[in-house]
Amino acid sequence: MKKRLDTVQDVEDKPLGAKHPLDRLVEVMAALRNPDGGCPWDLVQDFKSIVPYTIEEAYEVADAIERADMDDLREELGDLLLQSVYHAQMASEQGCFTIGDVIEGVTEKMIARHPHVFGDARASNPEDVNRIWEERKAAEKPGSSALEGVARALPALMRAQKLQNKAAKTGFEWPGPAQVLDKLEEELAEMREALACGSLEEKRDELGDLMFVLVNLGRMMGLDAEEALRHGNDKFERRFKGLEIELKLKYKDMSDASLVEMKQEWVRQKQKER
Repeated sequence: MKKRLDTVQDVEDKPLGAKHPLDRLVEVMAALRNPDGGCPWDLVQDFKSIVPYTIEEAYEVADAIERADMDDLREELGDLLLQSVYHAQMASEQGCFTIGDVIEGVTEKMIARHPHVFGDARASNPEDVNRIWEERKAAEKPGSSALEGVARALPALMRAQKLQNKAAKTGFEWPGPAQVLDKLEEELAEMREALACGSLEEKRDELGDLMFVLVNLGRMMGLDAEEALRHGNDKFERRFKGLEIELKLKYKDMSDASLVEMKQEWVRQKQKER
């Protein structure tokens, strides 16, 4: 007979020091998913419904790191850890795998992909490590495409950069940024043509091509496209909020300002940052 899952009260009654903290978190998650007294919200969730929360938590970790807020980082790492435990709990209920299997699998993978630490291989710099890592990955999945392993669910800019990095390792690469700029001008011309007489689908395709080349340009210069766009977003937000403040000092509402006045104030906001 299957052992009954702990109830919330059972979990609360156990002292924190009695087990490893991760064990207690696993028990809390099991109690939340327990059909007998669990949480109604947690009980109706599945892998797909939890995915948005998993992605959101990963970005909140990145945000805490960007702000160098260690208190927030500790909390956000906990929230991200909970996502792994949540998915593992649902998999365990289906008899697929447990959180223990997840931990064991990633531990063995780290050992296998770091023979320069746990074996006799040599690596004197990060480039050597990357080469060993890719060789081990390729050996694990022989015969697969050079582009394998780039998840479709990644943010589009990040996925574009990863696809380009993998393609470049095969030699499919522009000689340098200057050639990418030439390609960018070609794509801009095609975008203008699509704007003039193209269908909505053609405009979408050309916009996608244009953005893909921009990602490649950044990559060739050693820049991360996702990070660059986040910086651009922050800059726009900062300047627009400054524009709002200044215009509200002159008008009751921003809608009372003309586009010319908005542009003039935007220029002043840019000049303030120089």
